[in-house]
Amino acid sequence: MTSHLFAICFNATRPADLARFWSGVLGWESADGPDDGVAILPPDAAGFRIRFLPSREPKTGRNRAHFDLTSTSPEDQRRTVARALELGGRHIDVGQLPEEGHVVLADPDGNEFCVIEADNKFLAGTGSIGALACDGTQEVGYFWSEALRWPLVWDQDQETAIQSPDGGTKITWGGPPVAPKTGANRLSFELALPTGADRAAEIGRLVSLGATRTDTGEGDGGRVLMLDPDGNEFAVRKPR
Repeated sequence: MTSHLFAICFNATRPADLARFWSGVLGWESADGPDDGVAILPPDAAGFRIRFLPSREPKTGRNRAHFDLTSTSPEDQRRTVARALELGGRHIDVGQLPEEGHVVLADPDGNEFCVIEADNKFLAGTGSIGALACDGTQEVGYFWSEALRWPLVWDQDQETAIQSPDGGTKITWGGPPVAPKTGANRLSFELALPTGADRAAEIGRLVSLGATRTDTGEGDGGRVLMLDPDGNEFAVRKPR
């Protein structure tokens, strides 16, 4: 059976602090369970959780992926920005133009994210996290569409986007040029399989689609570590 997107994982220097920040910004509750580490849960059980994993490596350069948060009105956008700043976020300049309607911020660990203007039609109806916007090739967009069995909702000029058949957050890839990768990504996917599923068969399927396995055994918490076609790390959890 196909694995599903269980979590977006942040490598964090202060996992508990970063979890409190994102819980406050999004209004998501903390997760229960001893094997989940520090995590927050979405309001919709069909969505993914966000996990915060301890890392001693400081952030260098811009992340390959960031959240685009949605707004229902200009006032709502201002409230989200103000809440993020009160919780320890800050404004940053990544080359955005003054006439652009989105606001670019960084969380307390330096991870970039955007608060998008209310009239953005592409993110309409997606929820509080409208998109996980990634640097990446068209090939990796096709890979993840097949890996998750999420349909392509955008495929133009080498830019791609996928979305669960149930709706919710879109995952987008901007196409070339893709910045060179330096070190491990601070944001990564964690996949999970239903109870009793054959993980070896699923890993074989992912390899056949273009993934690479990077270890010979199980990593922390029974996670098999892999790379997608663009070299981005992801993990496959042991079925419960």
